[in-house]
Amino acid sequence: MNNKFMITVPASSANVGPGFDSVGIALNKYLTLTVEKSNEWLFEHQSTYLPPILDPHDHLIYQSALETADTYHTTLPASKVIVESDIPLARGLGSSASAIVAGIELANQLCDLSLSDQEKLVIATKLEGHPDNVAASMFGGLVIASQLPNGSIEWFQKIDKQLEFVVSIPEFELKTDEARLVLPNQWTRNQAAAASSIANIVFAALVSGNYQLAGKMMEQDLFHEPYRAELIPYYKQIRLEAKSAGAYATVISGAGPTTISLVDTGKGETVSSLLKNKFPDYTVECLTMTSEGVQVHPVVSSTI
Repeated sequence: MNNKFMITVPASSANVGPGFDSVGIALNKYLTLTVEKSNEWLFEHQSTYLPPILDPHDHLIYQSALETADTYHTTLPASKVIVESDIPLARGLGSSASAIVAGIELANQLCDLSLSDQEKLVIATKLEGHPDNVAASMFGGLVIASQLPNGSIEWFQKIDKQLEFVVSIPEFELKTDEARLVLPNQWTRNQAAAASSIANIVFAALVSGNYQLAGKMMEQDLFHEPYRAELIPYYKQIRLEAKSAGAYATVISGAGPTTISLVDTGKGETVSSLLKNKFPDYTVECLTMTSEGVQVHPVVSSTI
């Protein structure tokens, strides 16, 4: 391990319509850690998105690193960690998943664990509860993942340069736990079959590049969108306005309250500008899919 190194982790948007708890897209917003060994644990936040630090041992990044070290029966050495982020918290852009992935990689580097992708993903899924956001942040691209009964996780990845993603971010937070409270506790067999059939078409269409069909079916989700839509002001209007400007579809990003619109590459700024004018209370940005997941780089100190 280098004495000083940097970890970058992309943001992510989960579900992509009907891919409930199993599909995520890595986006070009980032959580960045600059790490060096220290006599005690210190976290320094350098972002308006990050809350004050009361106890470094309560930090999600530290807790994820500690869980990883404990899993592999090793001691986590104290470090100073400077944290920068342009991922807003509790908005449906995978802020907690990026912190978990960063913490696992932090332990991997500090403890010289040389973990495999499978080992990292199993820990991340355990901590997050499902693989959607963490798999996308870990690997980059569009990732479809499933945890098998034996605990292993299989995933499929596609890198797509033909799409841009317009996110409309409201000022208020929506915790994932709160957004889950509005969902049914169970679905009937017929309901599950209908919802799964929609998902099958969406992801077959996305992988094959039939974005028109993918967009049409994404907006037909039955797993979570009908229940969560009422939690997001102007959701139906954002969907209609984005489509009128050329978007294929608009869905809830993760548990919300951010919405994400799929747009052809080169048309994202047009859709973004329209939504900014129509919904001034929202922060609207045009993002791209990033092909790289978590990255580690040495930091070379300059001397004069």
